[in-house]
Amino acid sequence: MTPHFPLFADLRGRTVLLVGAGHVAARKAEALLHAGARLRVVARDLSAPFQDWLAAGQMEHISADFAPAQLDGVFLVVAATDDHALNTQVFQAAEAAGKLCNVVDNPALCSYIVPAVIDRAPLQIAISSAGTAPVLARHWRQRIETLIPAHTGKLAEIAGRCRARVKRKLPASARRAFWEKLFASRFDTLVAQQRYDAAERELAAQLDSFIPARGEVVLAGAGPGDAGLLTLHTLQAIQAADIVFYDALVSDDIRRLIRKDAEQVCVGKRAGAHQVAQAETNALLVRHAALGKRVVRLKGGDPFVFARGGEEAATLQAAGIPFRIIPGITAALGATAYAGIPLTHRDHAQSALFITGHCRDGARMDWATLARAQQTLVIYMGTLQAAEISAELVRHGRAASTPVAVISNGTLPSQTVQTGVLRDLPSLAAHAPRPALIVIGEVVRLREQLAWFGEALSNIAA
Repeated sequence: MTPHFPLFADLRGRTVLLVGAGHVAARKAEALLHAGARLRVVARDLSAPFQDWLAAGQMEHISADFAPAQLDGVFLVVAATDDHALNTQVFQAAEAAGKLCNVVDNPALCSYIVPAVIDRAPLQIAISSAGTAPVLARHWRQRIETLIPAHTGKLAEIAGRCRARVKRKLPASARRAFWEKLFASRFDTLVAQQRYDAAERELAAQLDSFIPARGEVVLAGAGPGDAGLLTLHTLQAIQAADIVFYDALVSDDIRRLIRKDAEQVCVGKRAGAHQVAQAETNALLVRHAALGKRVVRLKGGDPFVFARGGEEAATLQAAGIPFRIIPGITAALGATAYAGIPLTHRDHAQSALFITGHCRDGARMDWATLARAQQTLVIYMGTLQAAEISAELVRHGRAASTPVAVISNGTLPSQTVQTGVLRDLPSLAAHAPRPALIVIGEVVRLREQLAWFGEALSNIAA
């Protein structure tokens, strides 16, 4: 959780109290005046820049010691002196008066901070380290500066002038798509060439000819939990979406990457918890796409691996809704890698099988095939059936001493891994936090050598 709420303040015509008139204060004063603030400066003596601003009528000067009464009618407060006691006095008085105060280079005495800014007015990009590392914030400002073309501000200015016209012409659901298409078109080139009249004509022509695209659905895999394992295509999809239907297994870190003004709807399914019926989820996807929205169905892992993505795609195809599939890293790949368990190994396993422990009624397991040696068995949603799985595998020939692991919250900081042998699987599963993945096979023994992530080994010895 960040302690600061990002905010851009309109200072035009508002009074800002600046305590101090030295070199550091001058930098703050210049930025405040540039933002249109009415500057009130408290200082016995003024350095040269302040004398020039005073002579030009750009500021008010109070040639006296600081007093709390000077806060009357003030919008913001800045303390920029080299006197710590005075800076503290200013901050405490501002707190008592309910005024936001910034004490330069002292985060502990700041109720607001000033970020490093990339200025392409009216477009501004602010970078903050919450006052902890301003040099790092400036470092990233310098790097990002090179990525933002100089004409970006003019793009924003022209777009701003035409925003009302676009609003009148297009419904809310189509406006975002229009602007995205415009900014990626010849309009950008014309502005870069400073052909502003031609750019406005181009905007008008595109607005007149714009036909809102049909809605579509993206079935995207969110991976096993770690936001760093999200694919680039999925990241782009959730940042362009109008509405995201997500599973219960999609982590909070990944949900924070969804476009901020996109609607988010949980349609997750968890054993023993309230569930949204699959038919209802299918209907929601069709309904919102039919309204012209960009819909993302965000699934933990991969949409086509035990995630009912095939059923949803078939429903969309039958309804004539355009859709596309973005694969994700399934838990069998991600969680085992983070647990230090290779799925295959020349000495221990020549194949790997992925199965679900939660089958549709009437489905039968081929236990003879699953019980073969020299293969790794990965079981999704199997903890509630652990006793049956253990008993059937042993009954069909898998050794009771076969190594097993139960991986909970795979790839997340809260990941835990319990290891033991097949006869112990019911006990391991009963004590494992959910969601959990079961891994059965000789490759589990390699975890003791290869474990690299998360907690130390938690073993139930054979």
